[in-house]
Amino acid sequence: MEVYRVAKNNKNNSAACACGASPVLIFSCSGGADTGELADQAAREMTRQGIGRMFCLAGIGGKVSGIVASAKAASSILVIDGCSLDCAKKNLEIEGITEFEHICLSDLGFEKGRSPVSEKGIERVVSAGRKLLQKEKVKV
Repeated sequence: MEVYRVAKNNKNNSAACACGASPVLIFSCSGGADTGELADQAAREMTRQGIGRMFCLAGIGGKVSGIVASAKAASSILVIDGCSLDCAKKNLEIEGITEFEHICLSDLGFEKGRSPVSEKGIERVVSAGRKLLQKEKVKV
């Protein structure tokens, strides 16, 4: 298991990631609706497949310095929102993190209250996330 630590930058005493190679991080909605559960399960599956590493969205909202620093140091970020409220996306933007790929499940045709979690649904979200991250890697 990877451990993320925070180191102080000597110039301005601000937090910085001391985790070595910058990971691909996945931040996901885990809201109360079925679409939030679907977003969460897709992020967990992407972690199992080695596409990226699911990371703590609550830590971003809670302004936990080490989590924010790790997010800012990530090589790539994928944000998965369960609905058009875009709560996950907004949490990162509030912290000044704006460079990320974003999936909103409603844009993929999933509807709150009408999208029970299934293997097929999880794979659709995983596939969309994988494509976005691959596209980002081609940009240089």
